[in-house]
Amino acid sequence: MSLDQATGRQTDHPVAPEFPARWSPRSFTDRELSEGEVMSLLEAARWAPSASNHQPWRLVWTRRGEAGFAAIADTLTGNNPLWAGKAAVLFAVASKDTVLNREGAEVANHTAGFDTGAAWMSLALQAQTMGLFAHAMGGFDKDRLAAAVGLPDSHTLHCVVAVGEQGPAKALPDHLREREKPSGRKPVSEFSVHGRF
Repeated sequence: MSLDQATGRQTDHPVAPEFPARWSPRSFTDRELSEGEVMSLLEAARWAPSASNHQPWRLVWTRRGEAGFAAIADTLTGNNPLWAGKAAVLFAVASKDTVLNREGAEVANHTAGFDTGAAWMSLALQAQTMGLFAHAMGGFDKDRLAAAVGLPDSHTLHCVVAVGEQGPAKALPDHLREREKPSGRKPVSEFSVHGRF
């Protein structure tokens, strides 16, 4: 599905079409991604906003068929192993949770997770502009994934992201096929207040 194809989503207020067009399918084709295409996704993540320009996001990427891909895929839990192994690329998304202060000491970076979320969204929107889809998963074994990617100390894993070209829903098991459509969203009034809580 490209940006000019309807997802059936209706916005309550005007926004750029990229936002309602972005969703997270589970079915992927067997199309491979070139290293150049992966670099475009990472370049988009590079330009995400970042508190004090610390840029704490850390992404480990690997393409289908590589040993690293299988190592990451093997840590997935729940329904994720049923479909994510068909993606073209898997990204393990982590943050470096400390920064050097003015005295040169390592201190906590309290916005590391927040900034890393912005980088993931930048990657997802870039995928959309390339005719690809990105699906972030929280279902993974944290310890096994940390070992699979060699996670350094003072880093936190946040998600695994599958990226690829969207495949047909019929390629999924029945219980996932029913869910293979863009989901709705809460109205603005449910997550925002004017002035104070």
